[in-house]
Amino acid sequence: MASSTAGSSICMKFASCSLEHAQASGRTSRLRSVSLPTNKTFQSLRSSTGPHRLQVCCAAKPETVGKVCEIVKKQLALPDDSEVTGESKFAALGADSLDTVEIVMGLEEEFGISVEEESAQSILTVQDAADLIEKLIEKKATN
Repeated sequence: MASSTAGSSICMKFASCSLEHAQASGRTSRLRSVSLPTNKTFQSLRSSTGPHRLQVCCAAKPETVGKVCEIVKKQLALPDDSEVTGESKFAALGADSLDTVEIVMGLEEEFGISVEEESAQSILTVQDAADLIEKLIEKKATN
């Protein structure tokens, strides 16, 4: 589980998300995020400005992360036994800016999406790429 703070919200990422009552019935929830108001229970999360809330976000599906890992390995010509995980940073794997552009192009082709240049520049890790892919796929499905 990773967490980061931004403004007055906290985002916690998990490998998968599901609701207990959905699990009991054998179904997995499509829950993407939950926002809770901060109050006395969440006193440590309070900030002096803006709305106060706790936000829990779900990370990309493991199969999406796996596909991204394979594409990254292929684009960077890494050996099959190279360890690439969701936490792997492109720069640590030896990718320069041109490699990153090629990785994004490979992801666009594989997943049938279009990544804006602004979004592409924010991708630093395999997990970042997988999260963005699922967000774009979900957005594409609702349009």
